[in-house]
Amino acid sequence: MSGAEGRLRDFAALVEKWSESINLISRGDIPHLWARHIEDSLSLVPHIPPGTARAIDLGSGAGFPGMVLAIATGIPFTLIESDTRKCIFLKEAARRTAAPVTVLNARIEAAQTEPAPLVTARALAPLDKLLGLAALHLAPGGICLFPKGKSVDAELTAAKPIWHMNIQRFGSPTEAASCILKVSELRHVGKNP
Repeated sequence: MSGAEGRLRDFAALVEKWSESINLISRGDIPHLWARHIEDSLSLVPHIPPGTARAIDLGSGAGFPGMVLAIATGIPFTLIESDTRKCIFLKEAARRTAAPVTVLNARIEAAQTEPAPLVTARALAPLDKLLGLAALHLAPGGICLFPKGKSVDAELTAAKPIWHMNIQRFGSPTEAASCILKVSELRHVGKNP
């Protein structure tokens, strides 16, 4: 991943530079950009199924985790982001890092995509709502990877009456109170498998 690491360092520099004008990440996060955002995004890599051909990242914002994962793994990602300024940043970052991404400037509910075998999102919405967004873009038999914080148990409780799913939970290597949820067999309660 040495070539990828250099491209990730270039990406981090772009995030820092662009954050001065379009607030990609908070000013207080800039000194912790690598650990808090890049490494946290990279923590999903071991959970991506081998042979994953493409993926969709919801609410990509500054490119976490989708842009980072595309650079690190070479998996083509579609990044869905409704903020036009952030889309301009993502397109420029993709050009500068040669990341295999397509940027869609659209609301997640309205984005036209071919469903993908992997859907990711970070810090986007509570799980019950996030699963509804993910289901729009997830291919049959696909998985979702979501980093989640200390409210994960309450989010799982709220999602359970609405969504049938298989959940695997992994500790986050970057944040003690956080975890990674790997969601498979996702379907709305009441729908046949």
